[in-house]
Amino acid sequence: MEGLGVLEEMSELTRRGEAFALATVVWRQSPSSGQPGSRAIITATGERHGWVGGACAEPVVIREAQQVMAEGTARLLLLGTPEQFGAAIPDGITVIPISCQSEGALEVYVEPVLPVPHLVVIGDSPMARTLATLAGALGWRADLVRGPDFTAGQGCERSMIVVATQGHDDEDVLERAVAARPAYLGLVGSRRRGANVLGYLADRGVPRDQLDRVRVPAGLDLGRTTHQEIAVAILAELVQLRASGALTGVRGRTPGSGSARQAAPEEARPAMRHEEAIDPVCGMTVATDSSRPVRYEGTDYYFCCAGCRQAFGNDPGAYLERETRC
Repeated sequence: MEGLGVLEEMSELTRRGEAFALATVVWRQSPSSGQPGSRAIITATGERHGWVGGACAEPVVIREAQQVMAEGTARLLLLGTPEQFGAAIPDGITVIPISCQSEGALEVYVEPVLPVPHLVVIGDSPMARTLATLAGALGWRADLVRGPDFTAGQGCERSMIVVATQGHDDEDVLERAVAARPAYLGLVGSRRRGANVLGYLADRGVPRDQLDRVRVPAGLDLGRTTHQEIAVAILAELVQLRASGALTGVRGRTPGSGSARQAAPEEARPAMRHEEAIDPVCGMTVATDSSRPVRYEGTDYYFCCAGCRQAFGNDPGAYLERETRC
């Protein structure tokens, strides 16, 4: 996949509301299979679509892309050996030492593309319209739907749904909203009204564990407020819950420092779909399912390339002694 294929895949992932990272090669030192402008998409599970480099660069970019998605902050990577770059590394660049036998180097910009929050406001009151407008101002995807027109298919487990029908078929609308199993479900109304609605739905057989997730009244308690202020209170609660990570499936962003750092081999990494091992010859991290191991004294060792595998096979003790000293 390359060129327009990468863009089409980005569009499809965005449409499905899935998080991914876009990696773009912005500089290369020959020889390197990655070319300036080469792009790849890395999904949250570590799948790569596109091309940014060979066996040395790919696992590093995938790991860093997953970290970028977790932090919600873009990162500029400089891949190569420290000797290639010297001491003058600009601020803001993450240096990843790799021992590639081709002696090539890459500079790769990795940016997160996270799904925007999805809010469904059900109702036709001034408060409902204000809430949808405010959410749109935050860059959220906000759908304003009349009660009779709402279906469970208009929400999903990553959606936030606010039922603001205010006495117009609250019970039927809320029952359809519960069926969507959204990350957040709130009902605009008094506690007494909410208790009556939830009791009615319980009598109709709606599972209690689903009804217990309904927030009544929706929003932070700001006391006696206007309709517009109720919209602000609801949005404030959604922002608070999202930022704290309390809404499953609704991603928050954790600002990064943006400063340059040296990535150590032992640095914590996000969960990968593959098991990983350290190449005992060059020190690179490699995926165990993409490397043919060499068994020595009952232990499997994995390598980034045939050269490292051969060097180890010629004198395994030398590399294992060095690993022990380190």
